Amino acid sequence: MALDHSKTQLNSLGFAKSPAETRVVVAMSGGVDSSVVAAELASQGYDVIGVTLQLYDHGAALAKKGACCAGIDIHDARRVAEEMGFPHYVLDYENIFQDAVIDEFADSYLAGATPVPCIRCNERVKFKDLLQTARDLDADCMATGHYIQRKMGAAGPELHSAGDPGRDQSYFLFSTTPEQLNYLRFPLGHLTSKAETRALAAKHGLAVADKPDSQDICFVPNGNYASVIEKLRPGAGEPGEIVHLDGTKLGRHEGVIHYTIGQRRGLGIGGLSEPLYVVKLDPDTRQVFVGPKEALSTRMVPVREINWLGDAPLDSQAEWHISVRVRSTRPPQEAILRPLGPDTATVELLSPEEGVSPGQACVFYETEGTRVLGGGWIWRG
Repeated sequence: MALDHSKTQLNSLGFAKSPAETRVVVAMSGGVDSSVVAAELASQGYDVIGVTLQLYDHGAALAKKGACCAGIDIHDARRVAEEMGFPHYVLDYENIFQDAVIDEFADSYLAGATPVPCIRCNERVKFKDLLQTARDLDADCMATGHYIQRKMGAAGPELHSAGDPGRDQSYFLFSTTPEQLNYLRFPLGHLTSKAETRALAAKHGLAVADKPDSQDICFVPNGNYASVIEKLRPGAGEPGEIVHLDGTKLGRHEGVIHYTIGQRRGLGIGGLSEPLYVVKLDPDTRQVFVGPKEALSTRMVPVREINWLGDAPLDSQAEWHISVRVRSTRPPQEAILRPLGPDTATVELLSPEEGVSPGQACVFYETEGTRVLGGGWIWRG
């Protein structure tokens, strides 16, 4: 199956020239998605350059099974480039990644938030420094293996959800700016299943055709966030009290970093007459507040650092009737967005959500259709 084409464009990437005259840098993580993008574009005759970011010490990364941009992934990306006959470069972004992503992740956790480092990585590393590298290589565009669609609208390129709702990555790409969107391409966004991607990999004989998808945050491959925070910020796991919303002290904990909003299991308190959930974290007093499930329900969500992708300015009207996602695992639901300025707003959920957490993203969508209108970061208010 070929990549997405438009009958009004000379080539599949939207340029009025032949593929051979179109240079495209492909961000290659070493997984099947970006490998398929690079192989398919190379087979269509594009001037492809593969670039892989080394985000860890190479030797240490080899031990991190399932981690993105680790040693084995660099090897896999290089092998695809060799098989398909296009140049491939590995760039050392370890310091940039540490400064732009990992440090903020640790500090956010210490502040009682639940950060989403994958969004910051796209925003501050892949779609910033790597995108500039692609420009420096005189590329016409940069392509990635993300499952999201770029469509031309009346006012220019628009961001849309993927053809496969189960693989849609729009939640993690809401901060893509209009300028970046002009330069980016997402050739897999229209596919309706991962099976199609793997079939394309098999068509090109790629060794990564059956490679498992990466799981968890790339630098936390075992999912143990607390151990990573303690390593990055020694002494972060200071003990404190577990307190019921009614003021009753129920026990002690070994560090706020071990808890997230909405957590029920592993609270370290027993003999309860009702199930309790983490409803608030106070890193200043080192207290973990718990309460009944209904205490998690939220209707009003303060949002800041908004990246707006609508045609009219965000604050050009008093309210917007949209759909939002407050977690990557939840479907969009109807809401009212009330701007407080060019990049801050309050979101009113028409149906209460449970476990809305500071540090997570709130992503905006059209109520009808697939267009992504941007998003922002949830905070305490």
